[in-house]
Amino acid sequence: MARPRANNYSDKRRVILDRSAELFSEYGYDRASMNKIATACGVSKANLYHYYKDKDELLFDVIRFHLEHLLQVVKAADQPDLPPEKRLQELVTALLEAYRDADAQHSVQISSMRFLSDDRQTELKNMERDLVRTFANAILGVAPQIKDTTLLKPVTMSLFGMVNWHYLWFKSGGPVTRADYSELVTRLIVDGTRDILQPRGRRIAARRRRSQRIRSDFNEREPA
Repeated sequence: MARPRANNYSDKRRVILDRSAELFSEYGYDRASMNKIATACGVSKANLYHYYKDKDELLFDVIRFHLEHLLQVVKAADQPDLPPEKRLQELVTALLEAYRDADAQHSVQISSMRFLSDDRQTELKNMERDLVRTFANAILGVAPQIKDTTLLKPVTMSLFGMVNWHYLWFKSGGPVTRADYSELVTRLIVDGTRDILQPRGRRIAARRRRSQRIRSDFNEREPA
């Protein structure tokens, strides 16, 4: 007869996943044993196996729950009717906020998915693709000129590069807030794609003209 689940089964499993993510991130997946996880969770090894039959299942759920949370937050924040730049910035802000207090889970997603079976990796990578697709659609709003070109993917992945690795340097309470960084990332995408299809020489000339206009506008506003 199967052992009945406790009323707080889901809460305990959430704690196990959080502690496991911290250990996988700190020690690496291969060096974080079930004994270490059980000790960190304050349960016996036998009790831990009541929730997860092996470490692979634990790793899969750490990443799956993390990606599900990211998808929920981003989809809730996506407002296609907003002005394109505002829509993109809202999505970047939502993703940065979703990463708050999830450094361990995010690190495990990046570094340890490769330890899972091909089938499980495929399931998780499909979730990642859903997330990327939402941002790619928003990027097309601010850069419609790159639709159906080979540039949409590298531009989209450049955005994720800026956001996904921010946890290595970002400090809460530091000089740059999440809102500041969200605005910066958005501006880099918007400004960086504006002349992206022009030949290099024309891009440089266009940037110089914009800089000259900005300086001219500034000088005109300066009091005599």
